[in-house]
Amino acid sequence: MVLCLIIWLVLVVFCFECTGDNVKQQPGGVIVTEGGLVTLSCQYNTSANNAYLYWYKQEANDVPKHMLSRYSFGSGDNAAGFKERFDARLDADSKSVPLTIQRLQLSDSAVYYCALQPTVRGNLCTVYKNLEKKTDIP
Repeated sequence: MVLCLIIWLVLVVFCFECTGDNVKQQPGGVIVTEGGLVTLSCQYNTSANNAYLYWYKQEANDVPKHMLSRYSFGSGDNAAGFKERFDARLDADSKSVPLTIQRLQLSDSAVYYCALQPTVRGNLCTVYKNLEKKTDIP
């Protein structure tokens, strides 16, 4: 299951380069007060008529966990464990899907990713990954 997710995320990045579809998040981190509220931005660009956007949470030394899905046609849903304090509203006019977290807790400290389902038209991209092995030579 983890392997499939990692491959999917890699393909998303490379296929964005093929179609011009992309997401942009605010750079850097945010500092907020426990019990407060935070909104994380996500702007997207897609040539598809129906945009499929996803938010993921990645805690230290763990794989990204799917939090919620939003679609330009239809509502989407929140994954188990993310139903109460997490929300996102997809705005097709401004092409944004900001994530709002309410009643912040220390356990909310993590890296949050916004992802757009890829749309591949015409020729498929060939994905090459160069692996480089580094060795320390004394």
